[in-house]
Amino acid sequence: MASGISLSYHKKLFTLLLSCIWVMVFCFIGFQYYREKQFKTEVLNAQLQLSNSHILGALESGIAMEDYVHAIPLPFDDVRITLIGEDGVVTYDSMHSADSMDNHISRPEIQAAMQKGSGHNISRKSASDGNLYFYSATRGDGMIVRTAVPYSSSLRDLLKADWTFVWVIIFISLLISVAGYFSALKLGKTIESVNKFREEENALREEQEKSRLKRQLTNNINHELKTPVASIQVCLETLLSGITLSEEKRQELIERCYMHNERLRNLLRDVSLITRIEDGTGTIEKEEVVINDLLDEIAYELSVIPEEERMSLKIDFRERVVVNANQSLIGSIFRNLTENAISYSEGKTIYITLAENTQDSCRIIFEDDGQGVDESKLPRLFERFYRVDKGRSRSKGGTGLGLAIVKHAVLFHGGTISVTNRPQGGLRFEFTLKKQILK
Repeated sequence: MASGISLSYHKKLFTLLLSCIWVMVFCFIGFQYYREKQFKTEVLNAQLQLSNSHILGALESGIAMEDYVHAIPLPFDDVRITLIGEDGVVTYDSMHSADSMDNHISRPEIQAAMQKGSGHNISRKSASDGNLYFYSATRGDGMIVRTAVPYSSSLRDLLKADWTFVWVIIFISLLISVAGYFSALKLGKTIESVNKFREEENALREEQEKSRLKRQLTNNINHELKTPVASIQVCLETLLSGITLSEEKRQELIERCYMHNERLRNLLRDVSLITRIEDGTGTIEKEEVVINDLLDEIAYELSVIPEEERMSLKIDFRERVVVNANQSLIGSIFRNLTENAISYSEGKTIYITLAENTQDSCRIIFEDDGQGVDESKLPRLFERFYRVDKGRSRSKGGTGLGLAIVKHAVLFHGGTISVTNRPQGGLRFEFTLKKQILK
């Protein structure tokens, strides 16, 4: 699945890059077309400006305009020559009567010549005869000379951009696109193969890690079972041996068997719960759980514990918190944290605080005012069967799986959990719960 997504992604990326390349190609073609046309326009204007300068020189030499027009070669056929005063009045035109022509002071090429000394207009319709002309004007001493070339087929061909270069660019771009397509196709298949290999490698690694964890769990369980099983066996062998025992001693052996049996039962229950979370997340039922009500149950359960064994509970939940979760797993988070605090913290008070409550999640802080844990041991508290004080933990009847269950239950509900020492003493567990499980 991931390889298909990756391949599709690279196809989309190639399409995007190809689109960008063609946009750049067309922009370049447009720019090149504009620049070539502008260059040819400037060349044409330079030729007409040169003719204008010759005309101005002839007029300054006293040569009559009619004689000059017929005596010199002009760069184009049908070149129209117009002399205009600085006031815009036409004094001469080679094709029309000057008296019939209106004032030219507002013509763009004339205004440019008045301001800059020269000017041109690429395509403007003549008011005299209605034809399109290319105008080029040059300012002289007290007058302006303007030459105009009509838009004949020869002039259009002259100004037309050369498309040979454009077609070459398009052809090269097509070749690059085709080559890029086959390269991307080959690259996509390579990526697909690499992703498939990576998926298989990751799957194998995960399977090996699961196998390692299961072996470790099995070894740990075997180790944890040895002590209670051995104790039960010793007690039962003593009871069955026929040795005369006082009623008090007999009762002590029976109670010891019961205690170790309870430890075995709790161990099997906790192992079953962790296995259920890890391997059966899809089958774990979810429902609407009100955490406030769950905490009320925890408070009641604490109240019935003998006073010398229990801790006081202070709950600061100013809002009603509802999550779509598994009731049993959510309960195991608070119960295991509470049992851990009672058994090992040597504190007097447990604090449960709602630190943050949003539409998507909630953040809860669970603290005790006990002795805390050495900083070097904090990262290992959530490990299965890890005990800070092994002898003391067993004497309290713990299975060594309580905090591991807490971590797995939090992760199942899309959250995170961390543990730190409180500055004033005791442990601080901070965890989040998603209000909707995405699994």
